[in-house]
Amino acid sequence: MRKSSKSEKKTTVSPAPERRRELLATAAEVFAAHGYNATTVRRIADEAGMLAGSLYYHFDSKESMIDEILSTFLDELWAGYEDVLGAGLGPRETIEALVTESFREIDRHRAAVAIYQKESKHLSAQPRFGYLTASQRKFEQAWLGTLERGVAEGVFRADLDIKLAYRFLRDTVWVAASWYRPGGQHSPEEIARQYLSMVLDGVTPRDGVTPRDGVTPRE
Repeated sequence: MRKSSKSEKKTTVSPAPERRRELLATAAEVFAAHGYNATTVRRIADEAGMLAGSLYYHFDSKESMIDEILSTFLDELWAGYEDVLGAGLGPRETIEALVTESFREIDRHRAAVAIYQKESKHLSAQPRFGYLTASQRKFEQAWLGTLERGVAEGVFRADLDIKLAYRFLRDTVWVAASWYRPGGQHSPEEIARQYLSMVLDGVTPRDGVTPRDGVTPRE
């Protein structure tokens, strides 16, 4: 048998990307359900059906896991947002597209959205998670800028309180992560359409729209 030379390097096998994604999905659900501080590596490993020591083969800490979960979600969110913002749409169409893209991201990353809502304020105080604050500022600028443009162009009401409208839209959309489940009765696009109809057109009957059978509008 040939002896190994000291100069020879040991070959290491990288974890399969699919398995890594599965573990991150499990970790995201645990973080979303129990919170970052209350979640341990052992708890994640138990949910994944493996030993805690084996989980360290894939990630060096729970901090690394939540970092990858949040950064992946935000990278995808901004890829979609930047496509919308760069498309040259009018203000109303931009809002509609941003809302639709937001629901698509909730569909793809529901647990990550829940984590972001619960943990971003705490995590952003750490240097490693400084991108959370930067993303929040960028998010606010994108929405406020679109609303301001809509008011200036006469697409939205002149008396609209821009900041209040932004907060309403933001909270109305992202709170859906608390109840939305992928594969449900409605697609993300259908939910976005219904939300937009209520936000932009209200909930009272519009001219030329016939009420549903058996429903009589109040006079």
